[in-house]
Amino acid sequence: MFKFKVNDTVKITAGKDKNQTGKVVKVLPLEDKIVVEGKNTYKKHIKKQGEQAGHIATLSRPLSTAAVALVCPSCGKPTRVQFDSSKEPKVRVCAKCSKPINVVTK
Repeated sequence: MFKFKVNDTVKITAGKDKNQTGKVVKVLPLEDKIVVEGKNTYKKHIKKQGEQAGHIATLSRPLSTAAVALVCPSCGKPTRVQFDSSKEPKVRVCAKCSKPINVVTK
């Protein structure tokens, strides 16, 4: 089980966007990276394609999971993630307040 999931709120702890928070858009567990919405951005120049004019797109690059901390939804603090395997299925738990971290999507 990976510590970060889509729609989690994270705080960036290193790099040019340090101390900013954002929402996880994409998780890349094999690379040990995540993509945070609107953070770690770069500009890409795109050529025209047929009738569509050329433009400059702003894209987000993946961040290493070592450079982010999960923000607990219950206590609101950046925290490490622990796992409680006594329950089925295994649950992510906040290391500071010991409450389960459940992000309900939809």
